[in-house]
Amino acid sequence: MPELPEVETTVRGLARYLDGQRIARVQLNRADLRRPFPLDLAQALTGALVTGLGRRAKYGLIHTDREQTMVFHLGMSGRWRIEPEELGKHDHLVLETGAGHRLSLCDPRRFGSVDLVDTAALDEWAPLAAMGPEPLGDALDAAHLKVALAGRTAAIKLMLLDQRIIAGLGNIYVCEALFRAGIDPRKPAGHVSGPALTRLVPQIKAVIAEAIEAGGSTLRDYAQPDGQLGYFSKHFDVYDREGQACTRCGGVVKRIAQGGRSSWYCPKCQK
Repeated sequence: MPELPEVETTVRGLARYLDGQRIARVQLNRADLRRPFPLDLAQALTGALVTGLGRRAKYGLIHTDREQTMVFHLGMSGRWRIEPEELGKHDHLVLETGAGHRLSLCDPRRFGSVDLVDTAALDEWAPLAAMGPEPLGDALDAAHLKVALAGRTAAIKLMLLDQRIIAGLGNIYVCEALFRAGIDPRKPAGHVSGPALTRLVPQIKAVIAEAIEAGGSTLRDYAQPDGQLGYFSKHFDVYDREGQACTRCGGVVKRIAQGGRSSWYCPKCQK
């Protein structure tokens, strides 16, 4: 599933072709993805001027001068394609700009979504309303985590995946940040010490920033809008490295199941 760095990379790629452009044509090639497209999507976007693009957690935001924002989620396999030579059967939404650019939302598994939200009401929109701070923002610090995790007996790995604690963190980057901070993913969240949380926060920020710089992590279906593959996966310390040597101590990376997902960690380095 594309995670925060992949969505951020996508938004930055789209901005080069959409920001400040007028949408001349909207083509819907099916009625739905994970849920139906908004009934008035084509009418609302056709002729609209794109006034900016952004991201909240794993949602991409395309703002327009009609005081409405198209919100997209890439689901499991979604990605935007820029200037596709031909449209395929999985190109479900196509935008064409007045400058002649064509961008298509391709989603083979159709677990993604597209919504149309009043821009002024974005913060109150249900999927975003309860989300915690952005991992790269100043609001995420050790004090926030200490309060949010106090008394929690669930594993720290699972708590960091809770979007109410931190917005946008996914499995890849939680595994990597916990490794860098030397924290066992199984440890009860409320038992993680203050010094450990102080180590963890900058590692979360660093791993997210590095992944964005690298264009994300290409796993199975993901690619950047221009077709380039993200290469942060070449720098994984533990993710998907079961049985391989730890990059820090030479021990063996282990994989366990937590909350229906795999976690990778080094038993020697992470306590």
